Amino acid sequence: MPDSDPIHDNPRNTANLPVVVTSGEVMRPTAEGWLLRAIRTLFGWKAGSVRDDLQVVLDATTPDDTGFSTVERTMLRNILGLHERRIADVMVHRADIIAVKRDIPLGELMDRFESAGHSRLVVYNETLDDPVGIVHIRDLLAFMTARARVSEATKTKRKKPLPAGLDLRTVDLALPLQDARIIRKLLYVPPSMRAIDLLAQMQATRIHLALVVDEYGGSDGLVSLEDIVEQIVGEIDDEHDSDEPPSIERLPDNAFIADARASLDDVRTVIGGDFVTGEAGEEVETLGGYLVSFVGRLPVRGEVISGPGNYEIEVLDADPRRVKRLRISTRKERPAPRTQRESRRREAAPESGQPPSTDTPVPPPSDGTGSQ
Repeated sequence: MPDSDPIHDNPRNTANLPVVVTSGEVMRPTAEGWLLRAIRTLFGWKAGSVRDDLQVVLDATTPDDTGFSTVERTMLRNILGLHERRIADVMVHRADIIAVKRDIPLGELMDRFESAGHSRLVVYNETLDDPVGIVHIRDLLAFMTARARVSEATKTKRKKPLPAGLDLRTVDLALPLQDARIIRKLLYVPPSMRAIDLLAQMQATRIHLALVVDEYGGSDGLVSLEDIVEQIVGEIDDEHDSDEPPSIERLPDNAFIADARASLDDVRTVIGGDFVTGEAGEEVETLGGYLVSFVGRLPVRGEVISGPGNYEIEVLDADPRRVKRLRISTRKERPAPRTQRESRRREAAPESGQPPSTDTPVPPPSDGTGSQ
């Protein structure tokens, strides 16, 4: 008797499939859930869209009804919404890209990898708008290992063997990256591309990093395979990721320290509903973007902006391209300037022609004799 059942092992056999596909239409089993049938009847929907049915089930049921856990429901929702996500929604913006020049020495490149905490870095010629590819830390280590490997003839001459047969002193750390010939290809994609399409392209090409370019060929941002996967499973932290402080936190004096990249929704949630950004916050998403829109220019470090409402925002850190850290506090009533105080005194003084009211007696007029 054969070890396997050809009826069940045949991948072409469709008898065991839960649905039957005929001419583009998905036919459900007869024993369909009563809730789904009722919803279809109520809204007049036709059978044929698995996506719509699954979305309805997720929206109209609880975890106990579907058998999906809370995490599974969240992931299913994210998968259903992934076809609407664009690269511009998931990319790392240009200001946050960590990149290196193609002539960077290998020793400096190692230090850059250590400080960046990434396994891949973008490589460019003179500016980021002239990229040449990416460098992977694995390729760098392989290159250095090959250069440090000691030949068999050298091993026999040494009295004390080298650890692992490697002599790292033979590696030229001043060698430019371009001379090591370890720069890989890089994908170039438009910001309007769908994230799910880029995911498929990365799987096909085995290139897991893409530079986002605008219509003029300039670099807009960077997106990795991990960035797209995180849209489904949520934030992925590995052992090298540090615990970043919250994007906005309350201080003991009820002021707030905020990352300029914090979303306005998060800021309103933490500070309160009286943090009303008005029209300046309608076309932007981040606190830094709101500040630039509000004042009509890029604020400088140390500048204090009055608003919104009864708040004021102090720029704690900024560079020529963007603001980074901000302090938000309630605006306090400050003493009036000296000129304003003098003006108030004059307004409070009696009108001219009336003797001033004073408790000091007026001395009698002198008789001119000079008597005392």
